[in-house]
Amino acid sequence: MAVTGLVGCSSDGTGGDVGGAETISVGFSLKTQDAPYFVALGEAIKKHGEEMGWDVSVLDAGNDVQQEASNLETFISQKKDVIFIDPVEPEAALPSIALADEAGIPVIAVDNAAAEGAKIVTNVYANNPENARLVGEAYAQSTTKPIEGVILSGSKVDLGSYQRRVGLLAGFIEQRTGQPAADALKEAEELEQTLKDTGSAAYPDAQLKIVAQGFGDWSEDGGLQAMEDIITAHPNITTVFGENDDMLFGAMTALANAGKDDVDIVAAADGAAKALALIADGKYFATGLNSPDLIGETAVDIAAQILSGEKTADDFDFVTLTEAVAITKENVAQYMDRGF
Repeated sequence: MAVTGLVGCSSDGTGGDVGGAETISVGFSLKTQDAPYFVALGEAIKKHGEEMGWDVSVLDAGNDVQQEASNLETFISQKKDVIFIDPVEPEAALPSIALADEAGIPVIAVDNAAAEGAKIVTNVYANNPENARLVGEAYAQSTTKPIEGVILSGSKVDLGSYQRRVGLLAGFIEQRTGQPAADALKEAEELEQTLKDTGSAAYPDAQLKIVAQGFGDWSEDGGLQAMEDIITAHPNITTVFGENDDMLFGAMTALANAGKDDVDIVAAADGAAKALALIADGKYFATGLNSPDLIGETAVDIAAQILSGEKTADDFDFVTLTEAVAITKENVAQYMDRGF
């Protein structure tokens, strides 16, 4: 379990001393540190909290719900002024969140949502469906060629995984056929079900074929292995759609090893610094804005409004979505500082 403390050095109207009180003390139970995204999320909460003049402690739950419960017990006993949590499991976090609420400590969930009924201020995370839809739409705008694509998915059951692949398909279909967004989404959901049932799917009106789906468990190594298997069976693919950047980095290695340098790389989400650099160089078509820095900044700003008394939990919806953006070569310069 990693513990990091940052001591603020300012005391303005939104952080530090509030109403003459001692320095604000904040705790963040981070789901895991096993991937760059989560490390960056912890760093974002620390950075933006420090800018408020707060004292911030981060505890790693190590993907363990019992450790997460222990982390929140620690924060409650320390009488933190606010607690951030990236829940390991949405339902499992509910009892600990309820204990914090009973102690009068506001809780804000980030990245992964707490389940319905959670006693939280809000859940802050990226707009998975809209990010993916915008990327799919932008890709369809960029080319008129028939697509023989594959999809690299992170999970067979994860909601975010499903939203990202359906969003990519919906945006592509919407742009190529001119259908309303709601109709294109319905068509994409049916296409995804066919892909799930049969291993491939086609939408002739959009000149779109998905010839295979691989599962890479969100990792670069997983993306590499999945893509190696797919290349053997489908050597003529034009496009690799992926649900995050890491899996597509692995796919790019597999493609390079196979001597294929003319395959388009299209990510539904993330915005890793490496992906942004590749987009700027024209070697990677797009990714969606799923910035841990933006999520952290948004969550800290909400906490500051609660702590200052400017707003109450009732002023926030159960879900707070960050801005959805398809990051392409045309706008990537605007988002370089959001990479991780």
